[in-house]
Amino acid sequence: MSDKDRILEILGNAKKLAQEYRRLTGKPLGITGEVAEYEAARLLGVTLTAARQSGYDAVEHVTGLKRKLQVKGRCLLPNCKPGQTLGSIDIDKDWDAVLMVLLDGDFEAIEIWEADRKPLEEALKAPGSKARNERGALRVSKFKAIGRCRWSRTLPASG
Repeated sequence: MSDKDRILEILGNAKKLAQEYRRLTGKPLGITGEVAEYEAARLLGVTLTAARQSGYDAVEHVTGLKRKLQVKGRCLLPNCKPGQTLGSIDIDKDWDAVLMVLLDGDFEAIEIWEADRKPLEEALKAPGSKARNERGALRVSKFKAIGRCRWSRTLPASG
């Protein structure tokens, strides 16, 4: 069995455990980030960095240039409230763009969006929300408004 096949098997088991844990406790198990990173690599072909790489989680080579990508995941449960936010986007770190991987309640990818650094920084620095300004927490809807969809269950992957 290849490493890639083994990772898929492990993630499949982890997803089942996380689903059962949520069903029993009503709380998330905390695997969304790892699943999101792996889905971005699997579906977009980006290369994941070593664990604890400061600032970015993956790299991609586009027209000979290396792009550093943060990967943020969000699990959207059925009937979830509007206004869901992503984890902190740290504008003091070294990165070029952020990938937002949206997952369903079974931790399966729904969509992957990308937003470049400049519009993200502008959105995070805009006056208003303490969560956005101090913690770098951006709403999923805002990310979609300034980003572009790179993959969805209904669209083929694009570069």
